[in-house]
Amino acid sequence: MIETLKALFTRDLERLRKEIELYNNEHNLWKIEADILNSAGNLCLHLIGNLNTYIGKKIGKTDYIRNRELEFSLKDIPKLELLKKIDETILVVNQSLGKLSEEELQNEYPIIVFDKPTTYEYFLIHLTTHLGYHLGQINYHRRLLDK
Repeated sequence: MIETLKALFTRDLERLRKEIELYNNEHNLWKIEADILNSAGNLCLHLIGNLNTYIGKKIGKTDYIRNRELEFSLKDIPKLELLKKIDETILVVNQSLGKLSEEELQNEYPIIVFDKPTTYEYFLIHLTTHLGYHLGQINYHRRLLDK
């Protein structure tokens, strides 16, 4: 299961990287319009913050400090900086997951994120779907607003 999770996170973070690279106009990464309330740049920062917090810090014991509010309020971060942060997140996720054993996946995740305790396995699967959800939003954002 750990190797499967590593493969899924790596695949979708590489897809995130590709989506960010595909923006023709760097300014459009930060564009919002009509009912599209989150820019691709902010969703990217959110995913980076989310994975560095819940996998890097909690599993990998990194010293990452999250500022969730900035994930949605920062603007105009250069595309190259976003790409670098994605690459760093891929490394952190894989190194951190490598510290878990298959048996530990059935242990209780160290913090309660939802209404009740969950296992590492449940929470990590949730994080893969969270990544996929926002990745889809970024794909649509690019196709609609990067003109």
